[in-house]
Amino acid sequence: MGKRLWVERNKDGSWDAFSDDGAHIKFGHGKGVFTPGDLMKIALAGCAALSSQFAIEHTLGEGNGAKVVVDGTYDADHDAYINFNEQLVVDAVDAGLSDEDAEKLKERIVRHVDKGCTVKHTYVQETPVRMDVTIRH
Repeated sequence: MGKRLWVERNKDGSWDAFSDDGAHIKFGHGKGVFTPGDLMKIALAGCAALSSQFAIEHTLGEGNGAKVVVDGTYDADHDAYINFNEQLVVDAVDAGLSDEDAEKLKERIVRHVDKGCTVKHTYVQETPVRMDVTIRH
């Protein structure tokens, strides 16, 4: 069983998400908060960033990383995203990489993300969701 997560509603209509180990994020609808759809995209971008980190730091040095931008196509008729587009950009201008070295880094990043990104693995397959509802009274 993974880390236990839960959400609680705030009086202002926003929500807070918590984990057993102390993580916290605010979400909801409106200005200044992430929507659940945003959180899906953040999960995908964050997974690619963490999965690619070793390959990037190995080539460019510790503390270097990628900027990962994710957008998606929303299908209002089905209230679902039908695809996500992910752009991973590594600033290696100061590293003096040859074209060959840049291509090798790109290939390593793709391999690391393809191997280690649980979120991407989950999104590319059909993932059933079971929901139980309990009314405490």
